[in-house]
Parts: sequence; C-alpha cells; structure tokens
Amino acid sequence: MTDVENVAAERFGVTAERGFLPRDDPLGHLPSPLAEWDELARDLPKLLATGRVRMFLERPPAFDIAPLTTHPDVERAMVILSYLGHAYVWGDAQPVYRLPAALARPWHDVAMRLGRPPVLSYASYALANWRRVDPEGPVALGNIVLLQNFAGGLDEEWFVLVHVDIEARAGNALVAIGEAQRAVQHAQAAAVEIALGTIACALEGMYQTLARMPEHCDPHVYYRRVRPYIHGWKNNPALPDGLIYEGTFGGAPQQFAGETGAQSTIIPALDAALGVCHRDDPLRPYLLEMRNYMPPRHRAFLAAIETGPSIRDYVYRHRTNEGLREAYNACITWIERFRSRHLRYAADYVFRQAQSSPANPTTIGTGSTPFLPYLRKHRDETAGSLI
Repeated sequence: MTDVENVAAERFGVTAERGFLPRDDPLGHLPSPLAEWDELARDLPKLLATGRVRMFLERPPAFDIAPLTTHPDVERAMVILSYLGHAYVWGDAQPVYRLPAALARPWHDVAMRLGRPPVLSYASYALANWRRVDPEGPVALGNIVLLQNFAGGLDEEWFVLVHVDIEARAGNALVAIGEAQRAVQHAQAAAVEIALGTIACALEGMYQTLARMPEHCDPHVYYRRVRPYIHGWKNNPALPDGLIYEGTFGGAPQQFAGETGAQSTIIPALDAALGVCHRDDPLRPYLLEMRNYMPPRHRAFLAAIETGPSIRDYVYRHRTNEGLREAYNACITWIERFRSRHLRYAADYVFRQAQSSPANPTTIGTGSTPFLPYLRKHRDETAGSLI
C-alpha cells in the first residue's frame, strides 16, 4: 500500500496559506558584499530605457557567491541574475547569442545550487519576486508588489502579481490533495468529499483572480513591453542555436525554454491528483521537461502525488454517491474553466497581436512550443474527465 503520508504538503514546503510560495517573504536585497548587484538590478528599468542596456552590463561588479549562505540569499541572487541575463540578451535592438562570463558564471553557479537551469523561470519571475506593502496583510492583489522589473509599469507588474495571487490561493487545494488521498486509502468517502470541496473552493478563487488579468494588463502592452524579455533560447527563431554562456558548459551553446506558466506546479499537481489524463502528443514531453525548471521540492511533491492512490478511480467506483461525484466534478469544471480562460488570454494577448519581430513570435509560446492547439486540447481533455 502506498504511504500517503509522503504527500503531506508540509514535507515539501507547501502551506495552505501560501501554496508553493515561500513560507517567508522573499528577500529584497543580497548580502552587503553584493550590494552593487542590488543597485544594478534596481536601475534595470532605467538602463533598458536607454536602448543600450548591454553596454552597461558588459562589465558588472565581481560576483562572489560565498556570501550567499542561505536559501533565500540564493533565490534572491537567481532573481537578479536572471533579470540581468535576459535584459542582456533581449534588451537591445537585436538579441545576442553570447553571454559574457561576468554574468554567465555566477548565473550558472547559482542555478546549479538551486537545481534549475540558468534561465529566467517561473520560480524567479513569480514565486520569489514579490513583497507585501503591509507586512501584516495577506499575500494578495492590493497588498503585493514586485521586487524586480524589466521595463516596469502597471501592466508588467499586474501580469506577474496575478500569478502570485493565484499561487497563494492554490494553497488550500494543494494541502487537500494529501487529505483526499489519505481518505481514499482509508475508504472514507465523506472525508474524500470534504477534501474535494476544499479543492473546488480554492480553484474558484484561482479562477476569479485569473479573470482579473485585463483590469490592468492590456494585451497590446503585454505583447510589446512585457513578453519580449521572458523568452528563452530554445526553439526561438531569433537564436536558433541557443545561447553561449562564456566560461561555462565548455563553451557549447545551450537551449533553455523561457519563463512560462507551464513551470508552475499547481495545475500539474491537480491533474495528477484528479486523474486528468492528457493523451500523447508533442506537448507531453515538453510538460515533463518543464519540471526541470520547477524547484526540486515542488517536483518531488508532484512525484509523490503521482504515486499516491487514485482519487478519480475511487470516485468512479463510488459514482452512485451523488455528493462525492458532484464534488469531484466541481473540481474538474473549475480546472476546465481556468484552462478556457487561459486559452482565451493566449489568443488575445499573443496570437492575435501583430508580430513585432522574429524574437517575439505570435505562434510560439515563451516556453518554446506552438501553444494554441495544445492549450485547446488540454482544455477539452479536462472536460472529458467528468464522471
């Protein structure tokens, strides 16, 4: 019998209050020996405004990783180096295929300590990139702002903060997954129904936050001023051979996907828990690859869910239990609505925009795949999971 205690969220740093967000608020500064890097990152929106950001980043201060003695220190360094690295590649008129060693080496070393590739990923763009305005208030829209921006402005700020709010709202659902699997193992139908009700309630809150995206993030502004900086260098027509990190990887060009919501662990965890199956297609290997961009503990949480008892099979065997079946179907319905809303945004914010350059394609996602067919397929497969 599977040890469902392995899925206890707290073992993986996941909390009901914050989900996959860090238990403690992310640091807003590096240790004092690296203060010059904080200043450089703080000036990044101004440097990008000059149109010559690469010139200012050619010879940054020396980066000594020795002062990074805690995990929050390392996460802060990863945020800064990721933003500066992407600004160097994408911030001037034409992208470059080579990153100078002064940026590449520390970025590589910090990324290796975190178990993630040296590229801007969702973990640095959203999970570790916020602070509360009122330290006593909630991690929620209206009380959070970004620690780091590219160009800055309300549209960029709002785009990322919507994701942070969603991550916090997902917490109750993530904790309830373990509760549901334990209840399944002990054949406690009433407890399974209660846990599914908690998941559905959290999903409704996540959907309501996602629906607020257009309030302060305009599709045209997003495509022109936010999206260009978050692309990676895998399957990108502007950098077909990838990026050379000078002084690392033996000088061989590397291909890493850019920042994408597919690197969030929320929906994969819910799919795994609820038995939402996606048939084999070219996106399936991609989604598995995106796990490499997740924090290792989040990957481990997802793997633990996948080895746990099947909630879907249990509900299906007891489908004559109307309350249990309806609780499960409510979860599926909210995931389908969430995916439908995301699909609509993908069309409005990217696909229907007038392509500005080969580096910012409208048919390829920032995570390096043709996104619309697969997003549509996953939405339909979710709806097909109803019992």
